[in-house]
Amino acid sequence: MTTHDSLEREDQEVAGEIAHDADALLSTIPHYYRGEVSQTNNAQNRIDQTTNWVVTIIAALLSVVLADPSISPNLLLVGVVVLGIFLSYEARRYRFYDLYRSRVRFVQQNVFANALDPKGVEHSQWREELGDDLRYPKFKVTLLEALSRRIRRIYGLLFVIVGLTWVVKITILTPETAWSDAASLSGVPGEAVAGVLSVVYLCIAVVAFWPSSREATGEIHGEEPGKWKRE
Repeated sequence: MTTHDSLEREDQEVAGEIAHDADALLSTIPHYYRGEVSQTNNAQNRIDQTTNWVVTIIAALLSVVLADPSISPNLLLVGVVVLGIFLSYEARRYRFYDLYRSRVRFVQQNVFANALDPKGVEHSQWREELGDDLRYPKFKVTLLEALSRRIRRIYGLLFVIVGLTWVVKITILTPETAWSDAASLSGVPGEAVAGVLSVVYLCIAVVAFWPSSREATGEIHGEEPGKWKRE
């Protein structure tokens, strides 16, 4: 065994010494905490960027469709597809955001809260659990819940606006044409288009309200305001 090999092993395990030194551990945790907060902020910014893009695109699409009566209402169907694509992107970004946010809350619950008011930790094996999650990261919410939360927060309203605009476009704004003719695509009758669109919106509604229990981290949801906020 060479000295070089020995030093390499010692260097690899140098962080393990911190685990048995409370002072060293407590001086390291704030650096880790700031890193996770930064990751959370970056993930939130990515979600906001996606939302800003989709709102801008849909607003531009509505302006074009409503500005000219000759514009086909089926252009709004493209808007529905665009919303679906952006929703899938944003749901994935939300899952990463929740991953980082859950770690931030984990440290707050088991380190900072106990340091301020030492009543005991929330998770008796928080160090092992956090270490395992850092070694083998896992999403904390399912794709279904991520889709549901983004639909209820942002995309549900956008889908409704596009859908209602489509209905107005094929009825009120084209009074000289039967709605079924205005809604028709090449070779597809308007009734079929309306039926498919209705099924799409029904699926969106089901996804929005399907999860029966919340897995995303964030205990403030559904809770009454704390007394200290009212005094």
